[in-house]
Amino acid sequence: MNTTIRKIGNSEGVILPKDLLDRLNLKAGDQLQIVETDKGITLEPVDDSFERQMEAARQVMDKYKVALQKLAE
Repeated sequence: MNTTIRKIGNSEGVILPKDLLDRLNLKAGDQLQIVETDKGITLEPVDDSFERQMEAARQVMDKYKVALQKLAE
């Protein structure tokens, strides 16, 4: 599958075909990680589950900051 690098505003980008996005269950707004390889680059969906878990942990730590400090003593 080929695509062309296009001018998008002040940047350049590629347009991914809709059938490819459908097959990979991707949509506008999803994040892709760019991985440089010996042969070029690959695009991989970002697994944001870890970041979501860390955000939930931060919220709990903020909410129970005093209790956690007491437990740490």
